[in-house]
Amino acid sequence: MAKESHKLTTIMNAQFIHEVQIAQGKLESEGIRSFLIDEFLPLTHATGFVEGYRLQVDAPDVLKAKSILDSIKE
Repeated sequence: MAKESHKLTTIMNAQFIHEVQIAQGKLESEGIRSFLIDEFLPLTHATGFVEGYRLQVDAPDVLKAKSILDSIKE
């Protein structure tokens, strides 16, 4: 039996964790599994700039997930 694996793709970056958590909840309510990356350790560059938190989904879900997130921005 072939093991199916998908590449995770970042669909959102946010400086504040609550923004990503809200988006993650919306995606979950629409049946899309998502992953909060660097939840406890936001990326910090050598300049001291914090890149923030990343939300990722399986590659096949990217278009649908972006569409859902776009709809909540309107």
